[in-house]
Amino acid sequence: MRIVVSGGGTGGHIYPALAMIRELEGRIPCEVLYIGTENGLEADIVRRAGIPFESIEISGIRRSLSFENVKTGIRFVKSVLRVRKLLKAFRPDVVVGTGGFVCGPVLYTAAKMGYPTLVHEQNSLPGITNKFLARYVDRVALSFKGSGHHFGKNEGKTVLIGNPRGSEVAELEIDPVQEKAKYGFSEDRPLIVVYGGSRGASPINDAVIEMIPLLKELDVSLLFVTGQVHFDDVERTLKDLPERFQLRPFVYDLPKILKASDLVISRSGASTLAELTTLGLPSILIPSPYVTENHQEVNASSLVEAGASILVREKELTGKSLFDATARALSDKEAMSRAALSLGLPDAASRLVDELLKISRNASKH
Repeated sequence: MRIVVSGGGTGGHIYPALAMIRELEGRIPCEVLYIGTENGLEADIVRRAGIPFESIEISGIRRSLSFENVKTGIRFVKSVLRVRKLLKAFRPDVVVGTGGFVCGPVLYTAAKMGYPTLVHEQNSLPGITNKFLARYVDRVALSFKGSGHHFGKNEGKTVLIGNPRGSEVAELEIDPVQEKAKYGFSEDRPLIVVYGGSRGASPINDAVIEMIPLLKELDVSLLFVTGQVHFDDVERTLKDLPERFQLRPFVYDLPKILKASDLVISRSGASTLAELTTLGLPSILIPSPYVTENHQEVNASSLVEAGASILVREKELTGKSLFDATARALSDKEAMSRAALSLGLPDAASRLVDELLKISRNASKH
């Protein structure tokens, strides 16, 4: 099977694509071509994964009137022409997009050329690109139950599959005791993991710093992932921490320590929520208020309503409010864990591959 994959800009678009590719490669022989941009994270991440990569030049649409949108339109037309050449040369059986503006010209061109196409939407609230593409593609794969209505008259194309990132985490095999020991944590203390995304988040860091004197009164361990750019300042501020409280600028194998943890404090990006629900992890979610249409809070709502998470909005975030939420979550962690597991779709990667095979076979019949 020959498959073209496109998705980029952030890890939230790229890692689900890689999880899907690994699932597909594990099931049938296939050739993969990934189309992204040179200035997105995909240029590095995909090449490091050893996947053939081609790039196009494209940018996102500004929501306000701007001359940049004229430039974007010109880039879109040029990208369509380049994608057409790439698709003619590669001759894919199916074309998949996992989000980001790079998917626009790739999936649009593929659909117009008659190739079977699918887009995967990670968030509860779809982005501009995927809403645009829903008119042309064969299938729209959803991560959250009940989000299909956002696609309007194209809701009939939607299918709930979850987020493939969760599948990768579910398949990790670790010894929780050994994983905790890598950081010097005791196996019998509850472990709290705090992280604010790959770059960290100052408001979360500040609240955790304020919370730590209160947290010392609880018999817990803490892994505080600050983000690389914030680490030195946080380390200078927090001196003489007990050994059960550890600071890290970044953790490359974060899913492993998540699998050994008892509570997570984080943003509510789509990939993070896929990991939390797959692992059945109680969480305190602090949605980023700086994202389009506040979609992180929309993402978080399904977990909060199910009782799997406690929501703390950034405008309400203090050391005291975070500590109160932490104490509550620790006391309710068994019930919150069950609620999180009830929302998880650990077979999301398999479901997504099933849909790809289905639309590919349907196309071959015609």
